Amino acid sequence: MADNNSRSERQNRMGTAPILPLIIKMSLPSVFSMLILALYNIVDSIYVSRIGESALSAVSLIFPLQQLSIAVSVGTAVGLASLISRRLGEQNVEAADKAATHGVFLAFCSWLVFVVVGIFGVPAFANAFSDNPALISPAVTYGRIVLIGCFFAMCATSTERIMQGCGDMISPMICSLSGCITNIILDPIMIFGYLGCPALGVAGAAYATVIGQVVGMCMAFWMLRHKNFPVQFEFKGFRPDMKTIRDIYAVGLPSIVMQSINSVTTICLNAILIRFSETAVAVLGVYFKLQSFVFMPVFGMNQGVMPIMGYNFGARNKERLMETFKKAMFLAFCIMLTGCLLFQLLPSFFMGLFNAQGEMMRLGTRALRIVSLSFPFVAFSMIPGTLFQATAHGINSLIVTLLRQIVVLIPVAFILSRIFGLDGIWYAYPVAEIMSVTAAQIMLRKLIKTEIETL
Repeated sequence: MADNNSRSERQNRMGTAPILPLIIKMSLPSVFSMLILALYNIVDSIYVSRIGESALSAVSLIFPLQQLSIAVSVGTAVGLASLISRRLGEQNVEAADKAATHGVFLAFCSWLVFVVVGIFGVPAFANAFSDNPALISPAVTYGRIVLIGCFFAMCATSTERIMQGCGDMISPMICSLSGCITNIILDPIMIFGYLGCPALGVAGAAYATVIGQVVGMCMAFWMLRHKNFPVQFEFKGFRPDMKTIRDIYAVGLPSIVMQSINSVTTICLNAILIRFSETAVAVLGVYFKLQSFVFMPVFGMNQGVMPIMGYNFGARNKERLMETFKKAMFLAFCIMLTGCLLFQLLPSFFMGLFNAQGEMMRLGTRALRIVSLSFPFVAFSMIPGTLFQATAHGINSLIVTLLRQIVVLIPVAFILSRIFGLDGIWYAYPVAEIMSVTAAQIMLRKLIKTEIETL
């Protein structure tokens, strides 16, 4: 009886607690873990940059494939969390359990694909961009290790999103922290050969990443099994159910495609940038690491507000749904505006963290100042995207992202690079963001009028 009361209380708070404190309570653990993840990403690249600029360029070159594995993992987990929160809002715990089991199963299936990519696809990918052995060799080494080892990250992500879909943001934070801290500790040991470990260079960074993911996965599995969650997974007698898989991918597939677009975008931008220099590719890699400190808190808040939105949409409580949306939008805008100001004022400091000197420092400071002009607009497309996903309209988020990163960003970057040189690529970011905000607001008004106002 006590277990049932605890589960019911966890579910009901998403439908009754004051919105702003609830958003903060639900989001802070995820925001904190996202910031640790951003710190890990930066520390990882900072250590790699000490090996040399070629090593940093190699990791930056292979980053799109790593992004792709993350996109599949996170996108599937987004669909899983959305389905679980909606089923709990409908008081259908059995269907939520079934969804959780399928989430782990789909993570395993996804990993099998990336084993093939890691073994056969990485060398061809690296050679498509350069014939410089100093760039290709570390890129292939790093790419193969992180892709073949991504199974642990995929399982951890699905399990953490199961917990988030139940309204628990603390446990996923602990799981994420355990993996990230392990990675940060192991990075210098395995890269430079401390404490009796051989100096593995770029391979050491990759192995540290995978070991951290193993720790995070083990912690996530343990917590889901031993803490009092309203949802569990059980593989005894498991058979894949196509309806549950379709329900997960109704939201998850657009999210996968949407996040995979980041990989496509990075590949295309690298192809444009490498015409100027390998240093320009390294600058883009540094930008992605640095901007994660700005974007990750918003991503973390998205994880906190999505269960609230999904629960209240399922419970047909439009007032709480829209109040959550508006307050999340305001918080996201404040975060992005702060990021913009920091990039405008301290670009040299940020580039210096990556051992940038000479040409890399000059190109990097210029890039950070220009691209960050797009940050304040991001909240007005990202938070509507969260609402689209929470209400099972992930395709709308996909459309917005396609406009921003494929339909607008790449052609504009190519055209402006021909006119203004390297600066033109960076100016394409604000142009694309303004276009995506316009599209997001149009679709948001339609969703509110046709579905939310009728709840």
